[in-house]
Amino acid sequence: MAVTRRHNTVHSAWIRQFHEPRTDGPVLVCFPHAGGSASAHLPLSAELSAAAEVLIVQYPGRHDRLAEPALGDLRQMADQAARALLPWRNRPLALFGHSMGSLLAYEVALRLERYGDLALLGLLVSGRAAPSVPSDRGVHTMDDAGLTGHLAELAGTPPALLADKDLLATVLPSVRADFRAVETYRDRAGHKVRCPISSYCGTTDTGVSRDNLGKWAGYTTGRWTLRLFDGGHFYLQTREREVAQAILQDLAAFTAREGRLSTPNAL
Repeated sequence: MAVTRRHNTVHSAWIRQFHEPRTDGPVLVCFPHAGGSASAHLPLSAELSAAAEVLIVQYPGRHDRLAEPALGDLRQMADQAARALLPWRNRPLALFGHSMGSLLAYEVALRLERYGDLALLGLLVSGRAAPSVPSDRGVHTMDDAGLTGHLAELAGTPPALLADKDLLATVLPSVRADFRAVETYRDRAGHKVRCPISSYCGTTDTGVSRDNLGKWAGYTTGRWTLRLFDGGHFYLQTREREVAQAILQDLAAFTAREGRLSTPNAL
């Protein structure tokens, strides 16, 4: 069950918080993968809440937002998610996204930085090539059997869910909409964030090449870092503690950088 947020009284359909933060550290906002819900990052929240306030984005069309239609347009999702995060604009803020969530976090970062009075600490993108790399494999146009088979290949969906036809009928519309959002997304050349970017990826993720990961370096005016973890596309599910430690290291580096930039006469 989500807890009441202590720093904000504004309630948003887009934001969930599962663990009360035990420190006044930075805010980390997590964006799940296509077809994923906020609970996908529940283990990561448990690992990180001792050092950060972890917020997780809940997309429409799933769990407690099941009655809402999924959007199917990544920029529309980014518009609404960015507005939902405005109550935290006075806090040190970093964004973490996995797969589709990486593109969404990047688009949200662009919007938050455009608001002018918010300086993001950093952007962490996982399991996803840079925005310039197209990912249209026609998944969103597949029939239900083809879409289910694709989910099985990715190995990130519980087999019991894939075998439950009634439950599948409930979740497939939002899954399809998410893939439509990713596969119809087109990069707008020349848009960069000012904050540093860290790219995370599984070493055996065949859908993301090292070269395409490296293209994220061109999407920031700051520093780009690459971190690799044993595993495939959903390495997060078996490497939570290792990933959490890497995130904490990056948050510390981001915070130190922000402190240097805030110091008068800092280079």
